[in-house]
Amino acid sequence: MNDSFFYLKKKPLITIGITCFNARLTIKRALLSAINQSWRNKEIIIVNDCSDDNSVEIINNLIINQKNIKLINNKKNLGCSNSRNIIIDKAKGEFIAFFDDDDFSRDDRLLLQYKKIVSYEAIFKKKLVACYSSGKRIYPNGYIKYFDAVACNNSSIIGEMMSDFLLFNKKSKHHFYGNGTPTCSLMARRDLFYKVGLFDDKLSRQEDIDFAIRLGFKGGHFIGIPDRVLYQYYTEGKDKTQLKELNNNLLILKKNSKYLK
Repeated sequence: MNDSFFYLKKKPLITIGITCFNARLTIKRALLSAINQSWRNKEIIIVNDCSDDNSVEIINNLIINQKNIKLINNKKNLGCSNSRNIIIDKAKGEFIAFFDDDDFSRDDRLLLQYKKIVSYEAIFKKKLVACYSSGKRIYPNGYIKYFDAVACNNSSIIGEMMSDFLLFNKKSKHHFYGNGTPTCSLMARRDLFYKVGLFDDKLSRQEDIDFAIRLGFKGGHFIGIPDRVLYQYYTEGKDKTQLKELNNNLLILKKNSKYLK
């Protein structure tokens, strides 16, 4: 599809959703990367999940006179799933892209993911499409690990093929599973989240895997862009412990026990 198609076509509103919890060292970088996206027709919704540091002060200083940015402060800590569901509920955009509070997205991320989605929809006449981005993960010691988005170099992964991969690592040798399905690199139409069901608020971690499993069961299409537009900065916190990861993995297996059996 010719690039001129994307510039002649009316550009829809895209919502950038950011959940924030005790991110005083990183939220400025994340928010500025959202503000500086080259896609002009955008809104930014930030949900502060009851941070007890000065994250809110930093955010408020950045969003003065920014009419397209909305800050929502949770009165108590609700967790990432609930906070993302608030973003989906409040979003006015036709598309939603999620940014994490400790990441940086290159200024052409929205444009590239939008182009990938609409071109895929035009060719294959499908609507349940989730698009992920490639990038690099940066560790405190300076080590950099590059990662590629799912299906960024060949055909899409469709339906239960993704569910089976996420549940018990079943792979097709003809498809590329890349970095999996992290929400921080996800962009999709807003109505996709309602067709699949919102993020499971019983999960404090791994909610992105659970969502992708359900999208797979709905016959969703998983695609990605090869451009390394997402820079993930490794951070630690009390909401990211290995025990939490394990317990939430076990909850996902329990939810899908009938299918697994």
